[in-house]
Amino acid sequence: MTNFNGLSDEARNAVLVLNGPITSPQYLVAPSGQQKTYIVRNRTGNTVTLTTGSGTNVSIANAASEVVFTDGTNFYSATQFNYIEGNLTVTGSGFFGANVTVGGNIFGNASTDQWYVPVGNTAARTSSPINGIIRYNTDGKFYEGYANNAWIRFIVANQGSYTVSYVVVAGGGSGGSALTHGGGGGGGGGYLSGTGTFVPGTLYTVLIGGGGSLGSAGNYGTNGANSSVSGVGLPTLIGIGGGAGGPASNNGSSGGSGGGGGGGPGGGGSGTTGGTATSGQGYAGGNSNPSGTDYTAGGGGGAGAPGTNGVSGGTGGAGASTIITGITTYYGGGGGGGGTNGSGGASGGVGGGGAAGAGGTNPGTSGSASTGGGGGGSSALGTGFPTFGSNGGSGVVILSVPTVTYAGTTTGSPTITTSGNNTIMTFTASGTYTA
Repeated sequence: MTNFNGLSDEARNAVLVLNGPITSPQYLVAPSGQQKTYIVRNRTGNTVTLTTGSGTNVSIANAASEVVFTDGTNFYSATQFNYIEGNLTVTGSGFFGANVTVGGNIFGNASTDQWYVPVGNTAARTSSPINGIIRYNTDGKFYEGYANNAWIRFIVANQGSYTVSYVVVAGGGSGGSALTHGGGGGGGGGYLSGTGTFVPGTLYTVLIGGGGSLGSAGNYGTNGANSSVSGVGLPTLIGIGGGAGGPASNNGSSGGSGGGGGGGPGGGGSGTTGGTATSGQGYAGGNSNPSGTDYTAGGGGGAGAPGTNGVSGGTGGAGASTIITGITTYYGGGGGGGGTNGSGGASGGVGGGGAAGAGGTNPGTSGSASTGGGGGGSSALGTGFPTFGSNGGSGVVILSVPTVTYAGTTTGSPTITTSGNNTIMTFTASGTYTA
């Protein structure tokens, strides 16, 4: 552009209207060393770049208008700033039609020093996400982002202790074995439920008790093993394993004690008794039937009810119910007591209790795994037909924490589900959780 000293010329114009046509992009050179503002309209048919011959330039597309200024070396756009050096105050709503790069802190509310991210439910997610998006999901009550071409949930550390709900179920006792009379049902695993406190960053250890092992004919099996949860902020949580069902013999020994007591075996008409139970964790086993020659065994005590006395085999006691997972579920059912002299055995209690053997010379059904159910007792048909007991079911531990505080750090491969605003960890094998 011409630059005449003291005369009207191109470089002194406030408005530059660029006409064409031109067949290729061109440069329009302004005098260097002179500060100036221009309003430029490009009608050349091609791109024009304003420059002083050094420094930064501004390109204006064909049919576009732009306000530019120069400090004598560099050209800048007055309407498309790339940088703001200093503070920017927006008192009303702001809209950005392109990416924004900020080199310092952003406060959405200066009086409270906080920034608001987009908020919405899962359905409100953009249909064309790009990596780097951050938002708050109102369905799950968590922060999420789009990374590596997938939506992911953020792990947010709680700022303080939080409440955990728990269910602890020990292993169920084994069912009694039979010689000439019915074997007692195994007791259901001890059951504990309640609430405690988790402290962020603390390791909590979960131990799962196995079910009791069956015994040989005429001998005791074993009680179920204890289950437990331990860590800072929790009470002593030890579920006691269910008692083994008594073995059938002419001497008629009693059922074993445990979380739910094992059922008393049939034997000798002596009216043998069921095992006692741990207070607050289960109920006693049923007694055998002492009348006549039908020496049938009592049912194992459950976590929610006692086993019944042996009349053609006593029914196993019902387990305890919980809705910790969002679905009503029973745990710690007692095993059914076995029959004798051809009589059928009884059913196990709801909550995983195994049924007694049907008819003569049949072993009982094992307690269900991960329920703490007691094993069913065996049934016998006369002398010389020994049968064996059945295994108890393994225990389980369930922990429910608010989803917003769930840390997601576990071992032992618990099953993770959600119910309402809570995340539920169901441990069927020993493991840990770091709050």
